[in-house]
Amino acid sequence: MSACIYQRPKNAMQSGKAMLDQWILDFAPAEARKPDPLMGWAGSGDTQTQVQLKFASLPEAQAYAAKYGIAVTVHATPPRRLKLQSYADNFR
Repeated sequence: MSACIYQRPKNAMQSGKAMLDQWILDFAPAEARKPDPLMGWAGSGDTQTQVQLKFASLPEAQAYAAKYGIAVTVHATPPRRLKLQSYADNFR
């Protein structure tokens, strides 16, 4: 069983920064998705992909994964680059 740990990204449609400090552990799919013979919808018998665990910090998430023997990959959050400009820059 493998999983991915990442920090929740900021919503591009909102300026708020709520819940950005959460770390999320998502399980990787164990089997491929296949079309349902009757309806044609894609699905699988793997229920772990529906599970999303939230932690307050990265060490907590890593400790949980180590406790239960889950192989994890950590995706670090890229640094936020601010583009500071003044109103006068619109007319140059």
